[in-house]
Amino acid sequence: MKGIILAGGSGTRLHPATQVVNKHLLPIYNKPMIYYPLSTLMLMDVIDVLIICNKEDLEVYRKLFWDGSKMGINISYRIQEKPRGLAEGLLLAEDFVEDDDMCMILGDNIFFGHGLPDLLLETRRDLEKNGGAIIFAYWVHDPEKYGVVEFDEEENVLSLEEKPKHPKSNWVVTGLYFYNNKAVEIAKKIKPSHRGELEITSVNEEYLKRGELKVKLLGRGFAWFDAGTHDSFLEVSDFIATIEKKTGLLIGCIEEIAYRKGWMDKGQLVKLAQPLKKTGYGGYLLKIAEEKK
Repeated sequence: MKGIILAGGSGTRLHPATQVVNKHLLPIYNKPMIYYPLSTLMLMDVIDVLIICNKEDLEVYRKLFWDGSKMGINISYRIQEKPRGLAEGLLLAEDFVEDDDMCMILGDNIFFGHGLPDLLLETRRDLEKNGGAIIFAYWVHDPEKYGVVEFDEEENVLSLEEKPKHPKSNWVVTGLYFYNNKAVEIAKKIKPSHRGELEITSVNEEYLKRGELKVKLLGRGFAWFDAGTHDSFLEVSDFIATIEKKTGLLIGCIEEIAYRKGWMDKGQLVKLAQPLKKTGYGGYLLKIAEEKK
């Protein structure tokens, strides 16, 4: 499976903070926002990742991650000239994906939950076995502000509605999408919406028409944030800070994930931690390196 992170766009909802800095590079508490979607992909054993970004941000991302080899993963990049909709990410990833399945995640979506790694791996296995597409849904009190999904008892999707006046459920679609390798061809055939964009909803609707769209539910015990506004940005930062201070464990720590999965050894972990040793983040990595496995 290949992983795709959509990290382009202009971040207008966060202006003026994002007028000169891409929002995915802004800190969510103690680490860049993009660490969180990358960690989500890594938790499901995805080691081939494509970051889709703006031209002016490419070198910054390369400076941050390079090619990912220091953590035992592979990171490559594609430039999105201007925002043309989420589904364009599938078109830009065509050569990267080739014949593989894929998981696409929005760069400002942050997920948390004790059983999250197991759920992600279960979803990956489900897709690899049965094909089609799988979306994630989260219960909210104001579904009319989101894309709403209706489904049956077997988690087969019955309908999708974008910001409906009368929602059929309180479950809304998050920015985490699992697709088989038909997704690129589907994206090629969809037409721009009234906004002039290639909508990811159009891709999902095509899978729905084919009877190949399922939904996984993020119920109680899970948290989902779309860090695209000033309020949600502050909300998720406070949430991350609270959890990390209470538990002493970091969320979205990509070096820790790589180390615990065996993608890099203790020596490499220490090497990555050294430049950060005066920070709590670096100290945390050094503490992990000292643990007995």
